[in-house]
Parts: sequence; C-alpha cells; structure tokens
Amino acid sequence: MKLSAYISELSSHVGAEVTLLGWVHNTRSSGKIRFVILRDGTGYVQTVAGKNDVSDEEFDLLGNIGQESSVEVTGVVREDKRAPGGYEINLTGIKLISAAEDYPITPKEHGTSFLLDMRHLWLRSRKQHVVMKVRHHAIAGIRDYLNNNGFYCLDTPIFTPNACEGTSTLFETDYFGDKAFLSQSGQLYNEATAAAFRRVYCFGPTFRAEKSKTRRHLTEFWMVEPEMAFADLDDVMDVTEGMVEYVVGRCVDICGEELSEHLGRDLTKLETVTRPFPRLRYDDAVALLHDKGVDFEKGGDFGGGDETIISDSFDKPVFVHRYPTAVKAFYMQPDPDDPEYCLSVDLLAPEGYGEIVGGGQRIHDIKLLEKRIREDKLPEDAFKWYTDLRRFGSVPHSGFGLGLERFVSYICGLNHLREAIPFPRLINRLNP
Repeated sequence: MKLSAYISELSSHVGAEVTLLGWVHNTRSSGKIRFVILRDGTGYVQTVAGKNDVSDEEFDLLGNIGQESSVEVTGVVREDKRAPGGYEINLTGIKLISAAEDYPITPKEHGTSFLLDMRHLWLRSRKQHVVMKVRHHAIAGIRDYLNNNGFYCLDTPIFTPNACEGTSTLFETDYFGDKAFLSQSGQLYNEATAAAFRRVYCFGPTFRAEKSKTRRHLTEFWMVEPEMAFADLDDVMDVTEGMVEYVVGRCVDICGEELSEHLGRDLTKLETVTRPFPRLRYDDAVALLHDKGVDFEKGGDFGGGDETIISDSFDKPVFVHRYPTAVKAFYMQPDPDDPEYCLSVDLLAPEGYGEIVGGGQRIHDIKLLEKRIREDKLPEDAFKWYTDLRRFGSVPHSGFGLGLERFVSYICGLNHLREAIPFPRLINRLNP
C-alpha cells in the first residue's frame, strides 16, 4: 500500500497526482462515467473515472465495489466547488485492499437499537464522524484552556475505597478480597493534589450505577474536574465560564460548517455563548419556576424539566448557585450568610440540555467536615486521609466537574448523549 496524501490535504495538491487510502462511502454510475465517494478518516472526496481513464478490470471494479470496501486509489486532484469538500479526484487507477459485502448500515433509515448494536460500524457514518470530531476538539480545548491557565493534569484513581457522592450509585467490585468501588468522581483526590500544586484537574472515566434511562444519563462517562486552592465560589464560576466560552468557540471555529451541514445545528445558538453568563441564586430560580406556573416545592433539587424551564429563559448557559445544603454533597461549604444554603453551583445549558457543570466551595474546617461525615453516616476511617487535608494547612478551596458527553451533546444539538461517546454504556447496554 502506498500513501501520498490525506483527503484533508487535497487543497495543497491541486493539479498533482496523489494516492489515497480509504473506504468506499458510496458509488453511482452515469453512462460511461463512474463515481466513488471515498472517505479516509480525515474527510470525504468524490473520485471520478471514465471508461478510458482506467483499465477494463478497474472500471468493472468501480461498478461492483461494495460499501465500506477498502481501496487504494490514484488520480489527479481537481478543484470543483460542486463536489463534496470542494475537490474531486480524476482516477487513473484503483486497487482493492479488502472487499466488503452486504454492509449492514445502508442509506435507508435504521432504528436506534439496531444502530447501537452496530455501534462499531455506525461510527463510520458521516454524522457520527462529526460528533466524534467535535468531541476530540472539545477535549483538546478543555486541556488547552486549563493548561494555559496554570492547571496541572494529575490523574486520580478509578478504584476507590469509598463513595464521593453517596453510596446508592456505586459500582462495587472485589479488590483482592477487599471491597472497592469504581470512581464516581476524582474530586476528593483532586483536593489533595490541589494542596500540592494549587491548581489541578483530572480528566477521565467516571461511573454511576444510577438506574436512569433519560437522555442525559450514561453509566460510564468522562468528566473533567478542576480544583483550586485559595479559591471561592466566584472563582469556580469565573473559570467555568471562561473554559466553556473558549471550548464552544473553538468547536464552532473548527467544526462549524460540519455541525451545520451534517447535524443541522443552529450555530447562532452557540455564538451567544460568551461571557458573562447569567448568575441566578437558587431562590431566584425557584421564583422563576413559580412565575412560569411550575408547582415546585422550595428546598428540593431541580429535576430535568425544571432545569429546562430555567435555562430556556436565557439565550446562553446560566449559573444557579447557593442550593439548599440538604440536597448537596457532604463536603459543600455552608453559606456564611445562611447555613441552610451552601456555596454550590450548577451550570445549566439552554435548549433542554440541563446541567453540564456542577461544583462549589469545599468545607475547609476540619470539625465541620467531620460533623458532616458523621451526619451522612459515612465510614470515618475511610475518610481519615481526606480530613488530614484540613488538619495540615487547610485553606478555602473550590472546584467543579464538567460532564464531557453532556457538553458535546449540547454543542452538537444531539437528542441523546449516547451518541457523544464512542461506545456508550447504558443501564441496558454493555455491548459492543
């Protein structure tokens, strides 16, 4: 096999003969001319051959080759604004690498269950390719933003001896005879590394054994979790909106045309994602729900429908902060002005996507933290190392977690975040 160019580089090879390696996306014929749309992982290009341009055997191959067959093609690059991607290849040769017959995902409509069963092949489709490309650039953007703002990426364990946010949604596993759990969050360990490096983040898979079938939930998902020493709730909101603005803008700049053309995304909805974001106290969010006619009982946490109503009152993501202490995790710092509330915050995305970020200021007083651990009936021995962080040089510190798949779903305008990860894990799906 020989390669001289990628499809994404064709603008640099106009008029030259190139060799491409890729897969057949689709074919068609028009009289004595045959067309093959080729994809190579970097893009799509139309290749064209007349009967006299290639050998008889190659011309026959062009008329009979199956979707997703792998090939090596050679031809001259020609600029053509009407062609996919703006360029076309006039073929001078084609070699079959591996024939594909009866490819199961055809241009007709397929049910979601079937497509998820074929996820290993569905990823090759145009729309899924765009979603995964956005995911890649979102990850790169998150890392670049944090790295350029003084954060160190320090990995946290996937096996943990205790829960971070309650025991009801833990995956339990045997760890050489001891009980261990798959991580719900790297936050507690981030608090330790923040005391060493001041600004840190982890970025990896997290697991929630929540038996939910909503379009906003996966059992395995990726989360970025920045943590900052000497930081308060306002710092969390400042860093969050800066990162979200940067990443959304980057994805629109790089993938905007594909988002619009292949996913039907209304880019004007993303172009409004600029600082500052609205900041709404919990009580004000409750009042907004009541004004909208929602029978919401103050003191409870918001459901998905409540979040949608709140966020749809704005044209960009909105912060809701200072939730009731009773509905948030044990480590949240009480509001000094009213301990019934805590210094917590969620960032709600508009268009029905709901919470994409959750965070807040952590308790830094050891006596209060130990009291909360006892109140939540958590194993004190398992949290001794965590309380040590308050015993030796405690400082006010804060952080947040951003769910990558929810964020990508919002950017892409997806109906379900199962399409925002290469191989989704759902309550009823472990394969492929």
